[in-house]
Amino acid sequence: MAIVVQKFGGSSLADPPQIRRCARRAVAARDRGHEVVVVVSAMGDTTDSLVRLASQVIEKPSQREMDMLLATGEQVSIALMTMALHRLGADAVSMIAAQIGIITDEIHTQARIRSIDARCLREELDGGRIVVVAGFQGMSSDGQVTTLGRGGSDTTAVAIAAALGVGDEGGACEIYTDVAGVHTADPKYVPNARKLPRISYAEMLELASLGAGVLHPRAVMFGQKYSVPIHIRCSANADEGTLIVKENAAMEKVTVVGCALKADLDRISIRGVPNSPGTQAIVFGAIADANVLVDDIMQTQTTSGSANISFTVEHQDLAEVKPAVQRALDQLGCGEIAVEVGVAKVSVVGLGMRTHSGVAAAMFKALGDAGIDIKNITTSEIKVSCIVPKEDGPRALQAVHDAFGLQNPTIFQGKAPHV
Repeated sequence: MAIVVQKFGGSSLADPPQIRRCARRAVAARDRGHEVVVVVSAMGDTTDSLVRLASQVIEKPSQREMDMLLATGEQVSIALMTMALHRLGADAVSMIAAQIGIITDEIHTQARIRSIDARCLREELDGGRIVVVAGFQGMSSDGQVTTLGRGGSDTTAVAIAAALGVGDEGGACEIYTDVAGVHTADPKYVPNARKLPRISYAEMLELASLGAGVLHPRAVMFGQKYSVPIHIRCSANADEGTLIVKENAAMEKVTVVGCALKADLDRISIRGVPNSPGTQAIVFGAIADANVLVDDIMQTQTTSGSANISFTVEHQDLAEVKPAVQRALDQLGCGEIAVEVGVAKVSVVGLGMRTHSGVAAAMFKALGDAGIDIKNITTSEIKVSCIVPKEDGPRALQAVHDAFGLQNPTIFQGKAPHV
């Protein structure tokens, strides 16, 4: 009997009728002979409402108390989902993360899972029950309530699937959302984007980290590490979605599988710092201490022998990164900060870039033909990214998508034409 872990996001649980619909999916999986674990997010925009509520009480609440507050959203959802399952005649039990031994590190609001004790889950499943687990939350080793940050319920679901051995003995982790699956681009920006039937962990990880909001990168990493098949599906219908699996030889024949947009970035420039060993460690060590993720790092040497360093961060992290950089400059004893608010990053991803040429040139031509300025370029083995003005981000995504013919079932392979 295979284990199926089903995760339902907030948009799928927005009201009681939708909760009942999700409960019917869980019961249908049980009736097909599966053991079922359901992971739920907070209903609708509950988390956003709780954040607003906290801001009305105090300007800058402590992160510990924010975790205590935000964790309540999922507790409401697990109780209501379990009630809906009872109404359908299913034997079900709700559990918060601490009850099933989800242990995290001590970083409030951005905790990372260290371990899961699957024995409690296993006992409930052996008793024939559907187990409904609160996503997004955990408990530190010293007993503090923690939350996992954005996309935390996705991470909870895949981590539970890994802990239960899903993939080793069949089964899957099904992530239910309000979209039909993973597309060649975000349909919100690119109306002719096409749903992908399957994609590799590596490609999905790149797309997720580059702005594709269907699945959080940490969830993909868990799936890849423990070989958990992840099925992205729409909660509104029974259609097949997108299966995220190990790569195979056929996947490398497709040079570009999709593109993504990060639409709300800021670029930080640090000017006049020493061009000497250790400078970068001081700067980015201070940023790491502030728990801020950076991207697209570039360093140049000036004619005077000093160095300039620039990097991008998400706009919401700007308030945290500026004082962190200033602390680093105080330690270095020189340098100044400049901030460019409002840039975007458009990227193309595909395993086939390892063996096919012409991708970067085709991307640059598409952006040039559209009259879009490229501010910076970064590459990896399977992606090319360009920083562009924020206002040009959606247009850049459409231009790149069309240039590679991603709307067609047979997508860009081999050297690009007209390059």
